[in-house]
Amino acid sequence: MIPLHQFDEIKAGALITRFRNSIATSARKVAKATAGMAQKSELLTAYNTRIVKMISGKISHGAAAGQGLTNDRSQSPVLRQTLTLDGPKFKRLVQSAYLWLRQQEPIVNSYNVYPVPDGDTGTNMMHTMRSAYEACADIADANVGAVIKAISMGAIRGSRGNSGIILSQIWRGFSRSIDGRATCNAHDLAAALREAANTAYAGVNNPVEGTMLTVAREVADAAEIAVTQSNDLRHFLDVTTKAAFESVQRTPNLLQILKEAGVVDSGGYGLYIILDGMRRFVNGEPIEAGLAQEIAPARLAVTTMPTGEWGYDVQYLVYAATGKKLDVGQIRADITAMGECPLILGDEEMVKVHVHVPDPGVPLSYGVKLGSLRDVVVEDMQAQSAGFTPGQVAQTEQPHKLPEVEIAIVAVASGDGIIRAFKDVGARAIVEGGQTMNPSVADLLQAIKQANARNVILMPNNGNIIMTAQQAAQLSEIPAQVVPTRTIPQGIAAAIAFNFERDMAGNLEAMKAAAKQVVTGEITTATRTVTVNGVSARNGQTIGLIDDKLALAGDTIADTVMRLLELVPADDHELITLYYGNNMSKQEAETIAQLVRERYPSQVVDLYEGRQAHYFFVIGIE
Repeated sequence: MIPLHQFDEIKAGALITRFRNSIATSARKVAKATAGMAQKSELLTAYNTRIVKMISGKISHGAAAGQGLTNDRSQSPVLRQTLTLDGPKFKRLVQSAYLWLRQQEPIVNSYNVYPVPDGDTGTNMMHTMRSAYEACADIADANVGAVIKAISMGAIRGSRGNSGIILSQIWRGFSRSIDGRATCNAHDLAAALREAANTAYAGVNNPVEGTMLTVAREVADAAEIAVTQSNDLRHFLDVTTKAAFESVQRTPNLLQILKEAGVVDSGGYGLYIILDGMRRFVNGEPIEAGLAQEIAPARLAVTTMPTGEWGYDVQYLVYAATGKKLDVGQIRADITAMGECPLILGDEEMVKVHVHVPDPGVPLSYGVKLGSLRDVVVEDMQAQSAGFTPGQVAQTEQPHKLPEVEIAIVAVASGDGIIRAFKDVGARAIVEGGQTMNPSVADLLQAIKQANARNVILMPNNGNIIMTAQQAAQLSEIPAQVVPTRTIPQGIAAAIAFNFERDMAGNLEAMKAAAKQVVTGEITTATRTVTVNGVSARNGQTIGLIDDKLALAGDTIADTVMRLLELVPADDHELITLYYGNNMSKQEAETIAQLVRERYPSQVVDLYEGRQAHYFFVIGIE
């Protein structure tokens, strides 16, 4: 990072401009007051000019002395003393930003407000950046405007989650500003960052300060100051990256819930990582080794990958062997010692492992000794970085084309049981996804086509997918509307309210009304110790959420379920639906369902096997 005193010098640039204007105004007043005294006026003008030159020279010298983080500028792969970027050079910046964000994905995820095991901001932003780069990787056009336009379209179609949608809007504004240009310079980039921030704000219905929107705006502020001092790319990225870092540090002071949770805004931190990836590239710093500067108290220890090596990205779920329990703390310590970017979440029965290692066999062999491995993913990051060719998606047989209908429901869901439930209540197409696996805009557009209807109703069934669904509805060639369901139970209720005999407007009204009648409860395990909304939870403790907000912490699953229903309160409702998952057995679920029936004899209590990940129960109360 550049020294603080240098950043103060940059800020001083704005003051110099005001000082110059003040001197000029004084000169005009003196000249007017001393009409006829030409000699005195000339002396005053010369004196003022000398002062301005002295101050300007001092500041310019200070800025130039700290333009880069290293003394040797000769190794910079991008033009140095003047900032002019064409298409190929800008692609390298975006490639570096994507690769660095991919490295830091677990850390961005870890800054989730609530201590739930499915924080996915980093994952969503990484996939959005991946799509952005893939869209421009093969473009031969040297025109920077054409390249950035492709990046923008790739980001929009590949955007996932709220953070991905906002990131795509940032690229959209950036592209609009650079459109048609063969090259761009420092002033062009500063203007583009301003347009990017404005577009992102405009794309959110209720912009909130203390989020990545704030970071985007304050980066634009810093960029406009930076370009008054230097055209050097290193200097520009030093300043904007530092501004992003400091802006993220301030987010807890702007958003109370961040302060309570002891984290910074994860989307803002992801934006900082993107800029830092670009900065690292132009300064010749390795992207494949080390971690970015963390802002909140570190929760992820790392070891260093051998310099110049990417290694392998290893992910898997390990299930405890029969009659044995997993020691999450010991697994975390052992995996951390093996490589970089470790992320270990879970409980005594199942643990999710993610780590970057030189030899994938080491963590895999370790996991096999613990129990049963499932959902194993091993990716060669060296091959991806060298050729930068995305992995091929497995080709599936083209589904049989459905007969055309007037209106069809497209729902997002995960878990075999929950997917089956949506099909049972009339969803024509299902997009598999949810927390940690938010679908992209392109995924939803494909499902809209497969539904083969003249009109489509999209149900995201997750608060983090609503903006993605709205973006898909805007881009769809087939008319599509969104019922903004935030949870699975809301989506089920809305689908039940659908009637084929109603028109589109009537169905939208009925489905939205039905969704509003549902209160959603979720039972999972805390991934860290935290106090949020006045509720304190220990790492590993069972917690309950009501409508996506932390509501209580309990000692057992059954205890947490019963207390959550009391808080709702379930007595004021008619139906309680329990979807069990996260590897809970049917017998365990039945036992808890019976407790609920005994406590609420006047309510209808239904139990379904949802087979959802992360959550022992998803509960609909209506």
